[in-house]
Amino acid sequence: MSACDLCPRQCGADRANGEAGLCHVGDTILIASAAPHHFEEPPISGTKGSGTIFFAGCSLSCLYCQNQAISRGAVGRAVDEDGLARMMLSLADTGVHNLNLVTATHYTDRVARVLTHIKPQLKIPVVWNSSGYERPETLRLLEGLIDIYLPDFKYVSPTLSAAYSNAPDYCRYATAAIAEMYRQVGPVSFDKDGILQRGLVVRHLVLPDCREDSMAVLKTLSDTVPTEHVRLSLLRQYTPDFAPRSAPKNLLRRVTTYEYEQVLKRALSLAFDGFKQQKGAATVDYTPDFDV
Repeated sequence: MSACDLCPRQCGADRANGEAGLCHVGDTILIASAAPHHFEEPPISGTKGSGTIFFAGCSLSCLYCQNQAISRGAVGRAVDEDGLARMMLSLADTGVHNLNLVTATHYTDRVARVLTHIKPQLKIPVVWNSSGYERPETLRLLEGLIDIYLPDFKYVSPTLSAAYSNAPDYCRYATAAIAEMYRQVGPVSFDKDGILQRGLVVRHLVLPDCREDSMAVLKTLSDTVPTEHVRLSLLRQYTPDFAPRSAPKNLLRRVTTYEYEQVLKRALSLAFDGFKQQKGAATVDYTPDFDV
């Protein structure tokens, strides 16, 4: 990490000597939360919850980020690799369905070392829960260590991704990353209780006044991976509570029923299987509470 190139930013920060990268963190692993979580997709949360570890920092800069309390600064509990390993094993021992690593891209090399050490002791799947803005070269460090990939696919338009996440190259990287994820884990598979054990679930958050780009995302995704072997999670949970008042006007309102239903119709026409959300999902009540 002396010249960090883990994420697509490839900012070259000397994180090994404490310099913060564009992800906002240096070499210290910062954990904002580690606990069972019950609001993931049904086959991930199940009845026992998903053992979720939220890592502080993020390589994106989304205007509307609901986790901005931890994504934009060096906050949280500092742990070394041994401490992270103990945290993972302890959380797995609570009876959760899986170990869910949220926004760990900027720690990929260190997480890979930890998982290599403890994977034989884990009896549950490991989930990589990310923004989708990742380098395939970095994801290859995780091959054989991750059972379930749970990435976002946010945009196709470079104009939108530049304006909303400061990442005009988002689609190029997300498409390549998702293809690499599918190569590693293959088709979805479930246990007898319908809990996901392996595979790829792609999330897409429908944004206000962006339904045409949402449809382009779905078409690009269907051209990248076989729709019958993955699952789509079509999110309606956008809420303007986290966007600054200076944000574009469309981000200061919720998604309409018409907008969401049009995107859902497109998903069905492309033969996606997966999960949809009701209107009531667009509330801050489902936002994790970080005590940082």
